[in-house]
Amino acid sequence: MPMNNRKRLLMVMNVLRTETDGDHPLTMSELKRIIEDASGEGLGATALRDDLKFLEQSDDFPVDTYLETNGLPKQYFYDSRLFNLNELRLLIDAVTSARFITKNETSSMIDKLHQLTSTHQSDQLTNHLKVDDLVKSDNQHIKYYIFHIHQAISASKAITFQYGRYNTAKKFVLSRDGTPYTINPYELIWNNDYYYLLGKNPGSGNLRHFRVDRMKNVRPSDETFFRDPSFDATDYLGKLFHMYSGKDEIIEIVFDNHLINVIIDRFGTNVHVTAYNETSFLLKTRATVSEGLLRWVLTWGSDAKVLKPNSLVEKMQSEAEKMRALYFEESGVNMDPFQ
Repeated sequence: MPMNNRKRLLMVMNVLRTETDGDHPLTMSELKRIIEDASGEGLGATALRDDLKFLEQSDDFPVDTYLETNGLPKQYFYDSRLFNLNELRLLIDAVTSARFITKNETSSMIDKLHQLTSTHQSDQLTNHLKVDDLVKSDNQHIKYYIFHIHQAISASKAITFQYGRYNTAKKFVLSRDGTPYTINPYELIWNNDYYYLLGKNPGSGNLRHFRVDRMKNVRPSDETFFRDPSFDATDYLGKLFHMYSGKDEIIEIVFDNHLINVIIDRFGTNVHVTAYNETSFLLKTRATVSEGLLRWVLTWGSDAKVLKPNSLVEKMQSEAEKMRALYFEESGVNMDPFQ
């Protein structure tokens, strides 16, 4: 018994979507055989030809063809997918490397991305990106927290949540004995493989940063707020180091020449740098002077020297003294602060 028109058209579209692409077209007889095998029902050639002609003229599901040539029959394929193979590869790599997505969710999302192309092209999307399983989160709630935060930002609604950190016993401990925070959310930020919430304290108006994976019980509230129209998130974030807040100042740091690519990666090609001597260059820019900046400069050891501001120079000197005390003893006195 021939199948009805609606079912037939849906099956034709499904076979074209899953089994064909520009490199893997099907003739009408091949389509007919696949559909009949899958449905167990007969399929008239005239009805199938009419369906294919309709889809060739469709804007919603446009089917492309290779015309009859050298005795070969006309071939049909669907190649108007939302993502091409290269784009799907980038998405799969992004999902694989994202810390906040659990292993199970990663596998599920990659399976769904494979379904956005033909079975033939899907075979080319085998995941060759290797990521240490230890970096993957086991927090099943982050995706819901991110959704709630996005919704609250769009609606200018405050959110409440608990916040905490791990202690040396590897136990997660809530800050303030679990008392919830209330924050007016401004932005969700992706920085160093982590999501951060940037928002203002409704009482003090101070900007605060919170790592989303350390948040618990995120809930939207009915309390609305008005965002400061003068706040420029891009400008603000460009001055931060490791998401530490602090005071904005002009900084001057001398770097060894081999670190120029590090500076361009961090500040972009428009950053202001000048030659300092034959082996080094001077960075001059506005940045947030904070613990994060201090740690960032220390990363480069003796290949970086702070010139300004004096407050940062003094912090560097103090930190250098502490580091020296970890490894040296003077006059027989143990200067190790950990003992």
